[in-house]
Amino acid sequence: MPAISQRGRGRRTISEINMVPFIDVMLVLLIIFMVTAPLITPSMIALPKVGKAAAQPESPVQIMIGKDEVIQIKIKTDSVPSNVTTVAADIVKLEPKVTLVALDAVPVVISADKSTKYETVVKVMDNLQKAGVSRVGLSVQTSK
Repeated sequence: MPAISQRGRGRRTISEINMVPFIDVMLVLLIIFMVTAPLITPSMIALPKVGKAAAQPESPVQIMIGKDEVIQIKIKTDSVPSNVTTVAADIVKLEPKVTLVALDAVPVVISADKSTKYETVVKVMDNLQKAGVSRVGLSVQTSK
């Protein structure tokens, strides 16, 4: 057997990255995502459905929140300005037969402008709940 002589060159190491396995893996992942994407349903919020009340209360207390977040309390024909923190106390002042103890039997309807901050309406509802009002409704415009 003849001796193999190396002429000083030897084997060189390849310093390049082989991209073929990387491309194969990426194509497989792309196919997996393309197949599973239509199967994933977008998250939907299931809102509760409400019906109309059988009858409206006889004389509800109306709380009207304007665009500039000015609050007006209206009972029958009387109207008084109020603010978020003193809504329940102002209802008691306006309606003498209502006390803070019997405030839970009073129906309250909140009418707010649609450009009013949601936070203001929630604060009013929270203060009414803290005062013991259990019958709170929101006035809405029905669409036909």
